Amino acid sequence: MVKANGAVGLPLDRCRSTAFAKITGFLVISLVFFYLGKCFSDGSSLQLVFYALQHSPQPKTSAFVGLSPNLNKAFNITVLINATTPPPAIRNIGNEPKEVTVLSPPPPSPPPSLERMGVVDESGRMTDDFKVGDYDPELVENWSKINESEGLGSDGMVENVRIKIKKFPLCPESMREYIPCLDNAEAIKKLHNTEKGEKFERHCPEEGKGLNCLVPPPKGYRAPIPWPTSRDEVWFSNVPHAPLVEDKGGQNWITISKDKFKFPGGGTQFIHGAVQYLDQIEKMVPEIAFGRRTRVVLDVGCGVASFGAYLLSRNVLTLSVAPKDVHENQIQFALERGVPAMVAAFVSRRLLYPSQAFDHIHCSRCRINWTRDDGILLLEVNRMLRAGGYFAWAALPVYKHEPALEEQWEEMVNLTSRICWTLVRKEGYLAIWQKPLNNSCYLSRTEGTQPPLCESDDDPDNVWYVDLKACISRLPENGYGSNVTSWPERLQNPPDRLMNIQFDAYMSRTELFKAESKYWKEIIEGYVRALHWGDFKMRNVLDMKAGFGGFASALIENKLDCWVMNVVPVSGTNTLPVIYDRGLIGVMHDWCEPFDTYPRTYDLIHAAGLFSIEHKRCNMSIIMLEMDRILRPGGRVYIRDLLSLMDELQEIGVALGWHVSLRDTSEGPHANYRILSCDKRLL
Repeated sequence: MVKANGAVGLPLDRCRSTAFAKITGFLVISLVFFYLGKCFSDGSSLQLVFYALQHSPQPKTSAFVGLSPNLNKAFNITVLINATTPPPAIRNIGNEPKEVTVLSPPPPSPPPSLERMGVVDESGRMTDDFKVGDYDPELVENWSKINESEGLGSDGMVENVRIKIKKFPLCPESMREYIPCLDNAEAIKKLHNTEKGEKFERHCPEEGKGLNCLVPPPKGYRAPIPWPTSRDEVWFSNVPHAPLVEDKGGQNWITISKDKFKFPGGGTQFIHGAVQYLDQIEKMVPEIAFGRRTRVVLDVGCGVASFGAYLLSRNVLTLSVAPKDVHENQIQFALERGVPAMVAAFVSRRLLYPSQAFDHIHCSRCRINWTRDDGILLLEVNRMLRAGGYFAWAALPVYKHEPALEEQWEEMVNLTSRICWTLVRKEGYLAIWQKPLNNSCYLSRTEGTQPPLCESDDDPDNVWYVDLKACISRLPENGYGSNVTSWPERLQNPPDRLMNIQFDAYMSRTELFKAESKYWKEIIEGYVRALHWGDFKMRNVLDMKAGFGGFASALIENKLDCWVMNVVPVSGTNTLPVIYDRGLIGVMHDWCEPFDTYPRTYDLIHAAGLFSIEHKRCNMSIIMLEMDRILRPGGRVYIRDLLSLMDELQEIGVALGWHVSLRDTSEGPHANYRILSCDKRLL
């Protein structure tokens, strides 16, 4: 038993010894790694040091830090980066080892200021038309007199600040046909000379004396009769003026039938009707080709615009113009009928249309002395007439054989020959001339022939408050303007004069032209689908910032039976020549001033990107008050502009008595633009 027990106990002792050794070894290794880890993980000192053994007769001590040869030196390492001259080294002399001090590098010098040569405007184009102005306390003070702000909390903090515009009052009944720049009696009284008709030109009110109320409609005003019925009849109550009937009734202009004015379609020189008269013109000169070669016409001294009204059925767009003179309501009748028209006068300034705008210019008993002052008025016709275009004159001197009238005819023939017009045909009471296609005739005239050619630096498209010039406007040497295509192809064909437009663009002008047309075509298609524009009874349309005329083109392509007055603001690029080359009509204007048309002219007013530009120049309330004046009761306004302007525009719309609503654009709710839709109530 003893042996047995001893044999069993020996292996147990060995096992225990082996286990003890393993545990002891594991603990020793753990302690070593713990110590090493603690030493190397201590972040209190990140300096690089050198260790050495010091032999001395003194008792041996622990190792200490060995000093680097660069101990007492500090270096500015920026010299290695900026390649500048290094500062002298800072030395610290002493026997005791000292803490190394490293100087922090000086802050880098500020970069040179960048000179801004332009900024990106709302259309994504570079422009240098900007400046930063000083704070103007007077402007703020004056603004506070006519506007109120609300939204201040009880603690004085701003919560949802909005601009509140006081409601505009109604103007007196006497102002129901008020045109601010043409009815400025105070300015007209100050004119030194009015014998040439200066009182019929623009004389706008001084700042602070402009329109500040809502022009009322006449009593009994009704929604206009829709086109095409309106060509032949309009409500008497909308234009309650019978004197024109008494004066021109015998010439088949206009008659009264119960509660309506009727328009038989006649005129002073075409009492048998406009249809027969237009047929006569095309028979005399077949090359005129209304609706194909001739698309845009100017009718001077238009009467009630029956000439232009009947040309519409031949795909001809006629702008009828006349002054606000003794027959002061003739333009108002034209507009009520739904015919393109505008108040304008041949006096001392250029008309607000570009050079080579009209394919045909017509004057039937327009009561203008074309030969006065060296023919300066006919030279203005020449400026606006397209190269190769036709001028038709129906007047007494053409066919009557009285001495005074025969003398006037001889003067007209002499003047037209000196400006190189060719008398194409004279028949009955109508004479038709053609303008040359180029400058060759002008240059081949006898030296000293009057009138002279205008100076080469004269811009025939510069028309805003520009005086008439007694000289012949030069035609472009490259033939631009004379070779437009026929209608309707010219609507979408990029015209040659597109190349003359002055603006910064990375894309070609042709691509921009096509892009604008596509852009508005898609938008108008959306309006027709979503907003039911096809159901609107809109005839007279105003585009306040027309660009290349893409909006008007889109209306035509969507077969909306209306015409558009395309306005090119003076604050932007002059694109009017392109608009006319497309077969559309337009005018130059400054929206800080009133527009030359009667109250209640337009069914629809469209403004895209206008206020984001013009609010820098003039008060938005002034612009919208003018929009209300020329908008028909029951008419609509569409403003497409920056979201940042919409609060103020909404408040102004409410102050005008409009019903306003804000809509997202097709880009969605996060876009920077919105559409403000406004309805003017039919009172």
